[in-house]
Amino acid sequence: MPATTVLDLLTLPRITPPDPSSSTARPVVSITTAPKGFEGEGFPVRRAFAGVSVEQLDPFLHMDQMGEVEYAPGEPKGTPWHPHRGFETVTYMIDGQMQHSDSLGGGGLIGGGDTQWMTAGAGILHIETPPAALVASGGLFHGFQLWVNLPADSKFAKPSYQDISSSRVRLLTSADGGVLVRLIAGAIDGHEGPGSTYTPIALIHATVHPGAAVTMPWPEDYNALVYNLGGHATVGPDHTALRDGQLAVLGAGDSLTFSADAHQDARHAKGVELLILGGRPIREPVAMYGPFVMNTRAELLQAFEDYQSGRLGVIPTARLPHTSPGACERRSLNSERSLLQ
Repeated sequence: MPATTVLDLLTLPRITPPDPSSSTARPVVSITTAPKGFEGEGFPVRRAFAGVSVEQLDPFLHMDQMGEVEYAPGEPKGTPWHPHRGFETVTYMIDGQMQHSDSLGGGGLIGGGDTQWMTAGAGILHIETPPAALVASGGLFHGFQLWVNLPADSKFAKPSYQDISSSRVRLLTSADGGVLVRLIAGAIDGHEGPGSTYTPIALIHATVHPGAAVTMPWPEDYNALVYNLGGHATVGPDHTALRDGQLAVLGAGDSLTFSADAHQDARHAKGVELLILGGRPIREPVAMYGPFVMNTRAELLQAFEDYQSGRLGVIPTARLPHTSPGACERRSLNSERSLLQ
């Protein structure tokens, strides 16, 4: 796994466990299993938040675990050009690479351990594709894309990017050095990640060595979600089992506990991969349909009209080959708009 790691975790700053006599461990409220599907041009995903209410997810909206899949040469797939408005996308690669291009002329390569944070804001068109070398060679592909809501007063923010390379991620460990914590955004125990957010959130990719456990402080005013990217884990004070592709929603409290089973299969012999995230709920109405997330139905209709009229951006001419929105995509967006009317 090429996501950022270190040989000796004991060289990293430690997360101080909360005093159990004065902290409240967050209990598990629910465990859901992510259904499998396909996205874009046909790459496999797991819909991590399926079956969980918007109120429990707030300020998050949607998350796809991309892969884990071993592609043969010629098989890697991406997405066609598509629009977004009203939220942020966070793309994090564990294995493999993804190439990004957008209607503002931006772009870049997201590799192992890298994060691309795109604030769609007022609107943008973009495309995500595997680089030509990966298409030719095939290989392992694994990561996730998270959608983070924007509050009403930021829905029309100017589109922007944060390219967070793996070298910038804040690396921490547990008191005994059994857990590698990659802090991408937010603050934990006085340590801050590099991501800048409109709404206060925390985003962590943790590797938990077999048999290891950690309890960490967590902001009381944040919600708390733990998603298992691979391996056998437990979460919460009652050590509730959390398996591959499962999401735990946790209740109120000011600390989180999770661990890895001592016995893992061969694929996860080096550790369980967990995504830990939470944020301060926005508590505003959510009108979400297709690639747009607004506050009202009228704003959704306006987003579709703005996209169809070209006000969300125009695909750069130099990138038209293989990149123009196809007839199927245009029909899909038109159908989505018609359902709102």
